[in-house]
Parts: sequence; C-alpha cells; structure tokens
Amino acid sequence: MEMDRTSIVGIVLIMILFVTWQYVTAPSAAEIEMEQRYQDSIAALSDQELIEENDPKFVPEGGAVSTASDSLRLVENRSRFGGFAPAAAGTEEEVVLENDLMQVTFSTKGGTIRRAELKNYAKVIEQDGNEEVRLPLLLLNDDQNKFEYIIPVNGVSGEGVRTSDLYFEPTIEGNTVSLRAPVDGGGYLEQRYTLEDGTYLLDYDVRFEGMDEVIANTGGTVRLYWENHLDKIEKNSQYEGNYSTLYYKPVDDDTDYCSCTSDDVEELDDQPLKWVAGSQQFFTSALIADDRFSSAVLTTVADRERLADDELKVLISELNLPVGTSGSETFGMAFYVGPNEFERLRAIGYDLSDVVSFGSSIFGSINRWIIRPLFNFLSSFIGNMGITILVLTLIVKLLLYPLTYKMLVSQSKMQVLKPEIEKLKAKHKDDAQAQQMETMKMYQEYGASPLGGCLPMVVQMPIWFALYRFFPASISFRQENFLWANDLSTYDSILRLPEWIPFMQGHLSLFAVLWAVTTVIYAYYNSRHMDYSAQPMMKYFQYIMPIAFLGFFNSFAAGLTAYLFFSNVFNILQTVITKNFIIDDDKLRAKLEANKAKPKKKGGFSARLQEALKEQQRQQAATQGKKGK
Repeated sequence: MEMDRTSIVGIVLIMILFVTWQYVTAPSAAEIEMEQRYQDSIAALSDQELIEENDPKFVPEGGAVSTASDSLRLVENRSRFGGFAPAAAGTEEEVVLENDLMQVTFSTKGGTIRRAELKNYAKVIEQDGNEEVRLPLLLLNDDQNKFEYIIPVNGVSGEGVRTSDLYFEPTIEGNTVSLRAPVDGGGYLEQRYTLEDGTYLLDYDVRFEGMDEVIANTGGTVRLYWENHLDKIEKNSQYEGNYSTLYYKPVDDDTDYCSCTSDDVEELDDQPLKWVAGSQQFFTSALIADDRFSSAVLTTVADRERLADDELKVLISELNLPVGTSGSETFGMAFYVGPNEFERLRAIGYDLSDVVSFGSSIFGSINRWIIRPLFNFLSSFIGNMGITILVLTLIVKLLLYPLTYKMLVSQSKMQVLKPEIEKLKAKHKDDAQAQQMETMKMYQEYGASPLGGCLPMVVQMPIWFALYRFFPASISFRQENFLWANDLSTYDSILRLPEWIPFMQGHLSLFAVLWAVTTVIYAYYNSRHMDYSAQPMMKYFQYIMPIAFLGFFNSFAAGLTAYLFFSNVFNILQTVITKNFIIDDDKLRAKLEANKAKPKKKGGFSARLQEALKEQQRQQAATQGKKGK
C-alpha cells in the first residue's frame, strides 16, 4: 500500500525530532567522565568485597582497615555530590571569632554562622513570681536555621549540591576565619569571614576557585537560601512580632519591606538588590552585597499556626548571586549582626538605617531628624531616660504654650459669654435652629470662637503620632529603668490580670492607668463651664474615651504612656495657673464688650456668615408660614 504525502512528511518530522532529542540529551564530556569514575568505583568496590570475603582481616597498604561500607559510602557521595565528594564526609567542629562587642561561632558543617552573642545586650525572661532572669542575647542561633548555597554540579541530578551538607576545613589567621570545601582537581569553595574591633559588621566573601569543571553551566548564577527562624527576645512578643519582618533595598529604588503582620511573598525577579535584612524590634541580621544580588524571592511566615511556640517569625531569603561563569570568582558581601542603633546603621550606608521602624511617612522624618537628635542631646547629660522623657515633655509644653494660652483665652471667653448664651436659650427655648443661629451671630459680634481651643491639639497630633512609633522602635529605651518600670520600650506591668479579661492581655500598666485618670481630670476641669445642651453625649464621651483607650495603651511602651501622663500633668498645671493667675476675667469681659461695639467690616467672611444666617431665618419663616396655612 502506497503511503500518502502527509504520512511521509509526518514520519520524516518524527525522525528529525528523534535525532534532535538524542543530540540535546546526550551527556557532556564531563558527565561521561563522571559516569566512568562512578563505574570504576563500583568495580573497585566489587574487587574489595572479594578480597574481604577471602580474608576479613585484610589490612591494605598504609595500615588502615578498609570496609565495604566505607567504599560504598564513597560511591554514594560521588553520586550525590559529584566533584564535591571530597567534602561530603567529615566531623563537625566549631570555630570562633571575637571582638569587644560580639562573639561569633561558626560551624565547619556548611561553613555558616552557628550563633552570634552580643556582649552589651541581654535577653530578659520572666519566671514564676515575676522574677526576671538575664540571659545572653543570641542571634542566628535557632537549630532550624539554614544558610546554604545551592550549586548546580555536573553529574548531580536535581537542583545540585547544598553547602549545608558539606564539611569545610577551617583556618584562623588573626581576626579572619577561612572555611574551605575541597573539590576534585584541587579546586575549592571558600567562605571567608573577617571581624574587626568595634563593629558588628563582618566582612564576608564566598570564593569559587578551580570549579569550572565542577559547576554546571546554568547561566552564571548560584542560589543562596537563607532561612532565619526568629526567636522571641522581648517581653512583649506580640508587639515585637509587629515590628519584625524582611527589609530589602533595591539598587535603584527606596527601601521596602514585607508585611509585618501576615504571611507575605515578594518576587523580585527583575529587581537587583543591594541588601536584605531580617529585622526584629531591636536587632537585625543583614546581608549586604558589595555589588548586587541579581534577583530574589523573599518570604515571611507570621501565621501562628505555622510557627512553634517559641518562634516569632520565619524569614526566608532566596538570593541569586551572579557567579559561575569562570574558574575563579569571588562574590563580596558584608554580614551585619547587631542592634538597631540608628547612627551605627547610618554609618554603614545604603539606607540600612531604614530597618529602624521609625516610620516611612512625615512622622518617620520627625522621629529621625527632630525627636531622635533631641533625645540624644538630652540624654548626653541626663543619666536616666525617664527623666529625659520628663524634660522633653516640659520642652514641648513650653514651646506650645503660646498656642495653649490662646486656647485658654478662648475657653475663658466662652465662660464669660455663658450668661448671654443662657439668655438666648431662654428666648428661643422652643427653636433649636434659632438658638444656633443667634449663638453664632453673638460669637461673631464679640470676637469669640468655640473652636479657638482646637489649634494646640491639632499642632501636637504629629508629635503624638511620631512618638507612637519612636518609643517602641528606639533601642535607647530598651531595658531602661524608671520608677516602677523596668523597661521603657514595653509595658510597665504592676499587676497580673486573668487572661479572660478582654483587651488587657493579662496585666495592668500603671503609666497607662495614670494617663487615663489624668485625662478624665483634665477633661472635667476644662468642661465645667462648657455648654453641651446641643450635643449632650459629648459631655460623657470625654470621660468614656480614656477608659476605652486604656486597653490599647495598656500594652504599649511605657515610654509613651509616661510621656502622655507627664503631658496631662503639665496641661492641668498650665490650665490652673493660666486661668487663675494670668487671665483676668474682668478685663476679658471689657474687651469682649469693646469688640461688640466696634463697627463690623462689610464683606468677607463676616458678611457671608450674616447672609447665611439671614437666609436660614427666611427659609425657617417661610416653612412655618406654610405650616400655619
């Protein structure tokens, strides 16, 4: 049977595809050599087994007893690790670098940091009976941590060889430790760390030497996988968790970060990075490239169901290094493992100080360039940070006193005009709209404003919002004592409460209670002569509000609640002194009468207000006329 043209074309195409597939999948010369070495090892193993069957006590040249299991392990290592087989067996050891600030311990298995102890800081835990115990503060110390290069190797299937499975040979010279993993042919993979005095910054280089026949050609990249399990360090772990995440700095863009409160994944395939940092509330572990990481995938795990009880978060950084195109390459980096000290991080450069959670908006700028320098200046000659907060509060209140004085004068005007307001209410007791219009007209005639007391509060709001971020982010307040508070960066617990009480989180903060009490006192003193007939609920809301917010401030930094308490005390003192000794009600009443007697300018806001009032009166009269008919 003759074949049609379509069938012939199809068979030819299939043959072409088959030949092409055979060519593409054919092993390279290096893979053929690797396979031959593997077969030779199998043959050698078989010969050895025959010798041992005939003479179990056979001792080869050199005196070392050889076993079939050892030979089989060599064969397995060759299959799993390819050219890295010489580094696949060994004994794990620890080596140490130390300076005046920290002690860094390295493991020869994987060639990575096993733990870093910061000498000038401590971790404080509470035992039964509220007893506090100070422990060494360790970073990068979780047993589940991983820091490994995934290297594609000729003859090894899958992703390649993971350096966490290799044993590195250590060499210490002064303040430098070199960790080398040998490869076939005399080459090696080296991780080199250098630690100078007075710094938390380790110089870190990874060197690929004589590995052009070992590394498979994958486009010139090697992947670094860094999995950092953050352990709980601070007393308020919930708050610590909200300030912990992965930060990263694109080469040509501003610093960014993953979500602080939920699981997150950032795929940065086409965005080279300068650095990536796993930051906790007060401490950071950052990897900074001398040049750049070519791309990255960053993952944060914050879901409590996916974390162990003692874990805060898991931070995973997958970084691509642009290496692997030649036989000898070095990729330079720096490893920062230390506290979030703003000036220290700023001196490193590359916007690394952005890991300090002062905020990224206008409030962050206020914290960085106004509040922080002011605190540093005050604390340079004041030994206690609580006293520094008190002095800062006094300075803020003195600077804002001109506005506060205007606010108190405005309140006094309302108090002086209260009899006139009562007359208007009596005159228009059945017409709330008329009361409102006549009251507004009277305010305009006397030159008074019920909103005159709002300006100082509005001006202070940026300071409040900035301090809301400043105290829990500034390491200067960590574990600083003041009065009953033993740590101004977290809540000042004076009483344990049952966990079932909502919003209180099992404790009672005295500074938060004092803030709530003084807020109620201040509100009462200010509202004694105010008229709440139009909005009666406002009279009670000003007392309910501080009680409702007590649950919020109860777990906040004692530094902030102390500031708010001091601020209320100064507000009360300023109000009492100003109203009783500075403002003269008789002179103020005479000034108001003089304002009323002055001719009012036509046009502008006053004219528009008068016209609006008249229009409302006309509409009201027209509405009442229609109802009368």
